[in-house]
Amino acid sequence: MPFYDLRCPKCEKEYNISASIAEKTEKRIPCPDCGSLELVTVFKGSPAYIKSRESGACPNQHLCGSGCCHGGRT
Repeated sequence: MPFYDLRCPKCEKEYNISASIAEKTEKRIPCPDCGSLELVTVFKGSPAYIKSRESGACPNQHLCGSGCCHGGRT
C-alpha cells in the first residue's frame, strides 16, 4: 500500500499514512487524533539543486564547509 502525506483541517496535524488507493479516494482514512474523515493531501516539493554562478563552486558550501562533497555537480 502507498503512503500519503495527509493533514487534518480539524486538528491541524499532519501524518504520513499507509492506506489503499480506495481508502484515500473514498475518504475512509480517519485522523489518528480526532477521527475526522476529512483529511486532505499535503503536496511536498522535492529540493531543487541550482548551479552556482561561480564555476565549480558548490551552492551549498555554506552548509558543506571547506570539505564540500558536491564538487560543483549540477
